[in-house]
Amino acid sequence: METSLSTFICFSFTWIHVLTFQRRNCFQCDTNHFCNCSSQNFLQVPAVPENVIDLDISFNNIESVEKTDLSLCSELEILYMQENKLKRIHDEAFRSQSNLVVLDLSFNKLENIASSWFHDLKSLKHLNLLGNLYTTLGSKSVFQYLGNLRTLKLGDLLLKKVEKNLLTGLTQLDEMTFIGHNLRSYEKGSFNTTRPITAISLSLNGLFQENPSLVSKILRDVSHPKTSLTIRDALLNTNDSMQPLEEVRKGGTARLTLQNISTTDEAVTSLLKVLGGSPVSYIGVEDIQLRGEGWWEKSWRARYDNLSTIFVRNVEIQGFFTFSSMIQLAFLLKHPQAVSVINCTVFVMPCITSSLLKNIEYLDLSKNLLTDVTIQETLCYGAGVMHHLNTLNVSYNSLKSLQLMFKLVTRLRKLTFLDISHNDFRTMPQKCDWPESLRFLNLSATKLYRATPCLPVSLTSLDLSENDLTVFHLSLPNLVELNLSGNRFLHFPDGGRFPRVNVLLVQRNTLNVFNKSDLMSFKHLQYLEAGLNNFVCSCEFVTFFKGDVDHLVTLRDGHDNYVCDSPFPLRGQTVDSAQLSVFECHMIPAVSILCSMIVLTLVLVGVTCHKLHVLWYLKMTAAWLRAKRKPAVHRARENLRYDAFVSYSQRDAEWVEEILVPKLESAQPPFALCLHERDFRPGRWIVDNIIDSTEKSHRTLFVLSQHFVTSEWCRYELDFSHFRIVDEHNDSAVLILLEPIAKQTIPKRFCKLRKIMNSKTYLEWPQEEERREEFWSNLQAALKREDS
Repeated sequence: METSLSTFICFSFTWIHVLTFQRRNCFQCDTNHFCNCSSQNFLQVPAVPENVIDLDISFNNIESVEKTDLSLCSELEILYMQENKLKRIHDEAFRSQSNLVVLDLSFNKLENIASSWFHDLKSLKHLNLLGNLYTTLGSKSVFQYLGNLRTLKLGDLLLKKVEKNLLTGLTQLDEMTFIGHNLRSYEKGSFNTTRPITAISLSLNGLFQENPSLVSKILRDVSHPKTSLTIRDALLNTNDSMQPLEEVRKGGTARLTLQNISTTDEAVTSLLKVLGGSPVSYIGVEDIQLRGEGWWEKSWRARYDNLSTIFVRNVEIQGFFTFSSMIQLAFLLKHPQAVSVINCTVFVMPCITSSLLKNIEYLDLSKNLLTDVTIQETLCYGAGVMHHLNTLNVSYNSLKSLQLMFKLVTRLRKLTFLDISHNDFRTMPQKCDWPESLRFLNLSATKLYRATPCLPVSLTSLDLSENDLTVFHLSLPNLVELNLSGNRFLHFPDGGRFPRVNVLLVQRNTLNVFNKSDLMSFKHLQYLEAGLNNFVCSCEFVTFFKGDVDHLVTLRDGHDNYVCDSPFPLRGQTVDSAQLSVFECHMIPAVSILCSMIVLTLVLVGVTCHKLHVLWYLKMTAAWLRAKRKPAVHRARENLRYDAFVSYSQRDAEWVEEILVPKLESAQPPFALCLHERDFRPGRWIVDNIIDSTEKSHRTLFVLSQHFVTSEWCRYELDFSHFRIVDEHNDSAVLILLEPIAKQTIPKRFCKLRKIMNSKTYLEWPQEEERREEFWSNLQAALKREDS
């Protein structure tokens, strides 16, 4: 009993062991060696092909990475393992991944970060450790082996402590993202590196209010003139919460971005004061919730002489309708050369505010609520402001009059780039007066159905995509790039009107084909995007596309976007893979060749039939069949006119006519012989004569010789004799061997005649005179009728 129990336990343990360590496979890999094993409920790292380069095993339930899980994947360059349940990674799990460039271990359950994981990852450039369970970073130099690392993301809600050795060894770090919402301890110098980090993003949530001194420590380490600093996910509602930013000013930070911030008028005023006099040249504000009315006049003494760019996007203002005109910010607005206010529900920027932008060169007011009325106020129609403006973007607004727009920008003599896309113009005037400096014009998605000479000839880049255009016959001699995608063009544009174009985009139209002459009409065309059209895969187009198009232009959208719409059997196939038959591609030549072959075959058959007398044989067979269909009784009643029909070669006629015939016809009683030269009816077809003569003859007398065997007519007569022998089962043939001949010289197809020669004695013409009487006696006996 104990033995059986032990055996059962051992057996059970073995199967549990097998089931536990039996790894599932994942071979869902493409031609680029990317294996997508995401979201497939794996409990362990799956077995994948050894040549995998890019592996995604994210969003599974993997709890550990063992030593041998990836040991065979030595070519692996990208590994995504985020959103699993990783608790443990073997020290040598990545020992074979010396080529690994990207490693994402974010949002798992790792409680510790071990330096041994990275010991052999000499090529690693991007590492993501966000969202794990570790509470302390930097107790050991965990990144000391990652000398080539460029991007590092770390931290989470549970992180409590950061120590000094954290970034030791990261000599090439360019970008760092850090999340420390609940950080309690930060050791001075923890974020210091041998060279400044190019971009740092800090997400510190409520620490600006709860522990401003800790935030000051962090900002003191990361602030540098060469570091672009982003502060995210923070509450900046009071003067005190803004005080840590004093370290940004002291550190000489030139680029500062605030993202996902909640703030007030009080805090903004404090920020403007704190940053006043600093070398900051870029201020970015994104995803901001502002509780206030924009009364920031207390900061007017602040100096921003170095400020060149203001970027504002996605700002929600609770007191929107009571918001200030910004005139109080004259001290700030007079400096920047670039201002972007994007998706901020701006319906007007008062002219008095616009006039403050004295140095403005770049203005982006896209994704707002500007109308034809408010745009006039914003651009100070007739006031002559913004003289240095070279780029204007008012796309995604509610503008309707294109004529008004060109009037508003006419006085902007330095304007080179104008984006008025995604508005509702619909029509285009016949004539417009644009600034001569204008080079780039974006009119995409403006519902235009016709292009007119309104377009300026000075343009080098024109975007008319996503409209309702069907033709474009304007001449633009300076144009270099033309975008006509998303329209309703049926035909390829005429390149002769655009002699300098080297980039052409005509995707998503209703083009059926284009050819070599279409491309050659563009003298300098280098790059083409013409995919996603309704291509008719004719022989000419498929041949051109496969053989010539790559020699003429570079298809920037790739060959896979060129798909057949017709003919129906090819619909959905790429033009590259389309296969057309010879008859489809060369109908006329193919039909001509086929007809020629048929004619040639008929000629050959005709010649062959002529050479082989096939027609004669057919007629002969037909005549025999007619004779065969005659009633046998009718033939029996008829009196036989001849005792024998004599078949002989014309070369043996002398022997027949001078010896055979006289001897037999002068015999007692005489024999009636039928000779073709004497007894055939004139004008009658020879075959009918032969059949008639053989039927009216008791016997057929064959005079065999070498001449006989080679005579065509003798062969015909043998044929009918053969038919008669086979059909009537008689021995009507009498053979005279005029001279010795080999039996094999008789045609093989007359097997019955051969059989007769083998089974029946034939008469040989004797050369000795004394034997001839016996010959004649035997011949007369053979020819004698049975009823006589």
